Amino acid sequence: MSEQPSLVDARLGPYLAAHARGDDDFLVALKSAAAAQGIPPIWIAPEQAAFVAILLGAIGAREVVEVGTLAGYAAIRMARALGAQGRVRTLELSRKHAAFAREWIARSDVAGRVEVIEGDARTSLAALAARSVDLVLVDADKGGYPAYLEQAARILRPGGIVLVDNAFAFGQLFDEQPSDPDVPAVRAFNEQMARRTEFESAILPLGDGLWIGRRI
Repeated sequence: MSEQPSLVDARLGPYLAAHARGDDDFLVALKSAAAAQGIPPIWIAPEQAAFVAILLGAIGAREVVEVGTLAGYAAIRMARALGAQGRVRTLELSRKHAAFAREWIARSDVAGRVEVIEGDARTSLAALAARSVDLVLVDADKGGYPAYLEQAARILRPGGIVLVDNAFAFGQLFDEQPSDPDVPAVRAFNEQMARRTEFESAILPLGDGLWIGRRI
């Protein structure tokens, strides 16, 4: 076994997507409707969603919190993986996005198991009990990531998991002059996450890079 780091080839993205469980007709329709309403297609990739579903089953998760609902895609996929006894609380700042997600969640097979909480996620997270959550998925404003991580460390049970998307900074992590203004925030968060002693963590090369941290 080589100790050299693995190289992430651009061709791997489509390959991974093709070899993971994809979207059903309902989720395809959700994405199409979101695009028609001008909601950007920045939800987690299907291969990331497939990994999260496996992880939820592996840890026996029942309580999940998502920061950044967008169209409700990830919340629906996670709720399906949790089963009838599970619950997803998903936090969304945008009134438009929250309304769209509520509509499609109500039409889904997990209606009643997903709650969309509208407002500033910092306030919503602060209202949750300590050590009460099995998994936190963060995919929202990049400047808010440090604050969301602080709250994740508080609300996760020992052994709980935090997942944070976009560790590769939209493919611009190593660009000297990145075009996306959030790249510096992602870089700073990556350094912070790597130093956090409350988590055992690593970056998975899925989608745009996915942090996974286990609460110690």
